[in-house]
Amino acid sequence: MRCQPFTVSRLASYLIAGIFGFGLASQALAQGPPPGQGPPANNDPFFADRNRRGGEEGLRKVELTAATDAENQKTVAAAVTNVKTDFTRIQVLRNDIARNLVARKPLDYKLVSQQTEEINKRTRELKIYMMARVSDYKKESEEVVLKSEDLAGALVNLCKLIDSFTENPALKNTVDVKDVDKAKTDRAKADKDLIAIIQLSQSIRNKSESLKVP
Repeated sequence: MRCQPFTVSRLASYLIAGIFGFGLASQALAQGPPPGQGPPANNDPFFADRNRRGGEEGLRKVELTAATDAENQKTVAAAVTNVKTDFTRIQVLRNDIARNLVARKPLDYKLVSQQTEEINKRTRELKIYMMARVSDYKKESEEVVLKSEDLAGALVNLCKLIDSFTENPALKNTVDVKDVDKAKTDRAKADKDLIAIIQLSQSIRNKSESLKVP
């Protein structure tokens, strides 16, 4: 499987909505009521001065909100970049593992440990961005203990899980928004595959660590 172009709008949409939703609400509060809907004129001689100070304070709030929005945009851009990098790297690592398996090379336990450690790290980051959760699946902490003779088969299964996850329609812009049930099923499958990748990569890494030559 070659690495496919990855669109992150589906993964990052909740992040953007959450960050900028707060920014828009703050900006609306700083702007005050629409023209013509405020209180009646006040004849207090100090009212104009207080009103001027209030206006200046409001402008400062708008400026601070604009600065916060700019910072939030940087945060979102960094998050999107991280998601794209993680997604691409797990595919590259999957291809490297599969290439060595197909060539029937003896397992390099040190290399396998490094590859699965990175896969585990990057899928854990994706889990945070995706807010992945699987209620009817075994807990992430439930590690599968592998025997040395099971390692090659476990690597094959890991490659298949990565294929299933990265090719899931829920992570692409090909989802039919009219078919809500299918979209929910696809998303649940993506979450389940991601959790399974985290679990299996951790188990493979632990076993390869115990077998590698110091």
